[in-house]
Amino acid sequence: MSQINKIIEADDGLPASDVGTWVAEKHNYLQRYLDISRSARNMFLSGRAQSATFVDLFCGAGRAKIRNTEDWVDGSAVAAWKISLAGGAPFTAIYIADINPTLRSACAERLQKLGAPVIELEGNAIEAAKEYAEVVNPYGLNFAFIDPFSLGTLNFEIIRTLSKLKRIDMLIHFSKMDHQRNLENNLSSEKSDFDKLVPGWREKIDQNRPLTQIRRQIFELWRDMVAEIGMDPSIDVKLITGSKNQHLYWLLIVAKHQLALKFWKEASGSEPQGNFFD
Repeated sequence: MSQINKIIEADDGLPASDVGTWVAEKHNYLQRYLDISRSARNMFLSGRAQSATFVDLFCGAGRAKIRNTEDWVDGSAVAAWKISLAGGAPFTAIYIADINPTLRSACAERLQKLGAPVIELEGNAIEAAKEYAEVVNPYGLNFAFIDPFSLGTLNFEIIRTLSKLKRIDMLIHFSKMDHQRNLENNLSSEKSDFDKLVPGWREKIDQNRPLTQIRRQIFELWRDMVAEIGMDPSIDVKLITGSKNQHLYWLLIVAKHQLALKFWKEASGSEPQGNFFD
């Protein structure tokens, strides 16, 4: 959940975020995937592993109010725990991280009240990902929700670190709006968000092409880099739009097993690739 959203007091007295209507849609797709994949997760709740974990590296406060309404929604980590519990395959641990410790603490308190086995990870998303990868059961099944508040915060080191786990699937928020609005600035800046998103991009991108083609090049370079570290980025991408139908971001699965891609296809529906950069 975006850290740059306004912080307010929630209906339960804890801190919360003020967010757009699209947050509910995003969390709906997260829950749909986790529910569809519950049978696979259930296989790891017994036997040698007895471990199926969830990590949210940008967890926020765990609760949010839809802007200009009176509607409240669960944060991503809370939504994930609830759907895993309802489906009869609850996660054995819910790891949460947020660079804002006040928000992370509020999220942890909300999860604890629901009986969730919550574990807080300190530091930024890169540091939290490293700690998570070091402590989880190497034989377990792991799922990461990576929902950064800007394109530059989607540091490739996060994905590289998590990819070292034997079984890890990731649902990733890739900001299309940020990619469009800030493309020219990122191309001309000495310190570009692309340096973190796709390290080495300057040597691989033809900046003489039209901007639409460069946007495509950056995204495809990112996907190629994900594939090079042993992960498979889904072809099926869900476009999330705003209240005025403006393009906000893409959701896609990055996985080590084809079954995860099948689950995501069912959960999301397919977004034609030709429309990605319109």
